[in-house]
Amino acid sequence: MAAAAAVRRTSRKRRKKVLVDYLVLFRWIPAIFIALPVSALIYLCSYLVATWSAMKSEERRRREHDENVIKVVRRLKQRDPRRDGLVCTARKPWVVVGMRNVDYKRARRFEVDLSGFTNILEIDSERMVARVEPLVSMAQITKATCPMNLSLAVAPEFDDLTVGGLINSYGISGSSHIYGLFSDTVVAMEVVLGDGRVVRATKDNDHSDLFYGMPWSQGTLGLLVSAEVKLIPIKEYMRVTYTPVRAATFKDMAQAYADSFVAADPPDFVEGLVYSATEGVMMTGVYATAEEARNNRRINRVGWWFKPWFYQYAQTALRRGELVEYIPTREYYHRHTRSLYWEAKLIIPFADQFWFRLLLGWLMPPKISLLKITQGEAIRNYYHDNHVIQDVLVPLHKVADVLEFAHAELEVYPVWLCPHRLFKPPVKTMVQPEAGYEHHRRRGDTAYAQMFTDVGFYYAPGAVLRGEEFNGAEAVRRLEQWLIANHGYQAQYAVSELSEKDFWRMFDATHYEHCRRKYGAVGTFMSNYYKSKKGRKTDKEVKQAEAEAAAAILDQQTQAADAE
Repeated sequence: MAAAAAVRRTSRKRRKKVLVDYLVLFRWIPAIFIALPVSALIYLCSYLVATWSAMKSEERRRREHDENVIKVVRRLKQRDPRRDGLVCTARKPWVVVGMRNVDYKRARRFEVDLSGFTNILEIDSERMVARVEPLVSMAQITKATCPMNLSLAVAPEFDDLTVGGLINSYGISGSSHIYGLFSDTVVAMEVVLGDGRVVRATKDNDHSDLFYGMPWSQGTLGLLVSAEVKLIPIKEYMRVTYTPVRAATFKDMAQAYADSFVAADPPDFVEGLVYSATEGVMMTGVYATAEEARNNRRINRVGWWFKPWFYQYAQTALRRGELVEYIPTREYYHRHTRSLYWEAKLIIPFADQFWFRLLLGWLMPPKISLLKITQGEAIRNYYHDNHVIQDVLVPLHKVADVLEFAHAELEVYPVWLCPHRLFKPPVKTMVQPEAGYEHHRRRGDTAYAQMFTDVGFYYAPGAVLRGEEFNGAEAVRRLEQWLIANHGYQAQYAVSELSEKDFWRMFDATHYEHCRRKYGAVGTFMSNYYKSKKGRKTDKEVKQAEAEAAAAILDQQTQAADAE
């Protein structure tokens, strides 16, 4: 495979530029003059809405929540399965954080409005649980919890990520090597089923199967209307250690990465950035008090608008040597937001320059939704072919292999590394550890969880940057096949080239299909693959999905007649 990739790389021709290349080259113009100012207004409105929500009494927030749940139930009961399409939320397709433009919303559908579910309902410091609605963002909840020296056990880095998306799909942060994925920190879920019933699912009640089925289901089992999520105690600062790595091989790089966190006393946070085939920086964070930070006098306020982008600042450790400093905890949580990890460099190439950061850095980042609106179909297709945004989850012992494969096939840098536990579930969920992993006793593994790593690729491939031909769709297909062969998983927010057969080779459908049948999702909600599939839904696919709905209705009627 490596040899074939090498042949492809050496045989690539120069790519002829067409009109869309120039549209992408000058995309910074609408980004600066349209996306940035409009984004600032949206951020201001979001801030005011969140502030107003926080000012409401808990009783009022609960009352509003109950009223909104009733509206959802009424809306679902208005649906005529014979006339209306399959159920999905009324959220606009361009609002979703991710490269997929939610193509299933271009077909006939029955929409349910969840836009009112934006409140933090309760922060219970005794039970150490936050009860939140699905559209609560990470920026909103860290703003509420950090002053209390509390945090979500897993607090993903992007401001705009929401609780609902992190549960229905997946979520990860630098603390996931301890707590697992975001869904692993959920204590309870309130779900509205297709028939309008409202159930509370926990890991040990009558709806425990639904509790384990919801993660990765993309909302195809029911509508999540609230969740109780685990909180942990934190301190005011994060003591961050930057360790430079120069490696001769990818195996050496993976070894240095594993050494940074696999220990008897692991750090609170872990992150690795691989800048090239031979250079990377591994970062670990430990919570620290304000007194400790002041005494050491090495405080870095990375949240200030004029500060260097975090990934570029971390890279300076390669010439400066190992660094230790203190970053305010909330600013550390959102360290990659302003630069959209490193994607903002492609959108506004000079946005990382000091003069831009000083004058306009306070407007960053542009809202991803606005970037989607202003890109048009041609630019959207260009990014599918000449750009990579993928998160893949692989066992820790496969990190060297995936880095080597991606270097040959994608050549995308920097690469983000974030370890996470993948717990052994009591049922066959969509994602699960390798069978028999516990017998190998590999580093980081325990009897109850296997250590995995999220490997993130977010940039233009080397071939594209050099002006060479690159087939993005084919490269992603080869990556997906590698994942299937190596017990890896592809994050569902990304553009997928998987066929339905390969989708269910990657993900286990056993428990998911059980929940689909038991909770009446068949014929009411779209299937997971239907939502994930790239491109507009054909008339045949829509009719096939609706035929499934009709068959489900007939089956329900038959069961009712038999019962009588």
